[in-house]
Amino acid sequence: METKIPFLEVSDAIVMSGAETLYWCMQCGLCTGTCPWRLVPGEASEQFNVRLVQRMGQLGLEGFESENCLFACTTCRACVDRCPRGVDIIGNIRGMRAMLAEVGTIPPSLKPIAGSLHSQGNPWSGPREKRTEWTEGLDVPAFSADTEYLLFVCCTSCYDIRSRKIAKAVVTSLRAAGISFGIVGAEESCCGESIRKIGDEALFSKLAESNINLYNGKGVKKIIVTSPHCLYTFNNEYPELGGEYEVYHYTEILAQAAAEGKISLSGKMAGEVVMHDPCYLGRHNDIYDAPRNLITSIPGADIKELARNRKNSVCCGGGGGRVWMETKAGERFAELRITEAIESGAKTLVTSCPYCITMLEDSCNVMGKQSELKVMDLSELVAENL
Repeated sequence: METKIPFLEVSDAIVMSGAETLYWCMQCGLCTGTCPWRLVPGEASEQFNVRLVQRMGQLGLEGFESENCLFACTTCRACVDRCPRGVDIIGNIRGMRAMLAEVGTIPPSLKPIAGSLHSQGNPWSGPREKRTEWTEGLDVPAFSADTEYLLFVCCTSCYDIRSRKIAKAVVTSLRAAGISFGIVGAEESCCGESIRKIGDEALFSKLAESNINLYNGKGVKKIIVTSPHCLYTFNNEYPELGGEYEVYHYTEILAQAAAEGKISLSGKMAGEVVMHDPCYLGRHNDIYDAPRNLITSIPGADIKELARNRKNSVCCGGGGGRVWMETKAGERFAELRITEAIESGAKTLVTSCPYCITMLEDSCNVMGKQSELKVMDLSELVAENL
């Protein structure tokens, strides 16, 4: 006679996988009403419901592993901020994803990402030895015992051709500000933030422990990151594995340098810009002022705010592994931001996250709005005004 695993055993395993607040949910529905998928049409909008996904987790049911259901969550944190019970909804979804990842049941589009992280230490299928290819022609210093900051460049900005411009601009700006920094290079691996959100705990631990052993061996104390996703993981997840560092997003360092008069900005490329707050810089790390202070330090720069800004900013759609999943045109959050930016009257949309650049610029191009709006990382705006 066939023996079935009781629902309770499955849901208990989900809780042990990281969904510690799964049973706190009282099914009020605020999370679903807050979710950005409610703002767009399409399959994910129809299939992904935060409240029902958590209920399915409580019951231990199958059938929520598709790209448009459990894996639709971009981990933007908007729902977490509004939950009246303080439910860690992202942790709950990560716990459910972890159960699926253990048996290899993740969306097909994410399997090559995990494979590349295992073999090359990055999600972009780039050879490890080419991790520093973006530095060609820049003479970027190597980190040493005399260096104040390690510069950790997001894998996206190491391998993606468009995103490499961000890494180069950050280096140019840090040098202009007289900041003591250096890179480690090909020995580094991905910080692991996205693969943990996807649910592969073992792979996250492998990547994190490799970096921690590397950094502790080199005496790293302070880190500057180019991506707010790396900032979140270094600050919130590495300490439990023995990696305790002072970690800063580059906008914090450059804004402070500008305030102290250590960097001279010309304003030759200034003008009206509109600001998009990345979820992981804003809601996840509570950094809203540094990017704005940095922009206003550029002579002649004028910030126009989107109606949905700061903690109410709309996600670009790239978090939680979604940057590697295809979302149909007309169903993307980023298209909402492009439309809002154009309606503001500004000609330049500025943000400070490699994932946001990818999602926003791609949507701008798909919408045919390149002539109306330029998408830039803030580091690029600063470098243009040196």
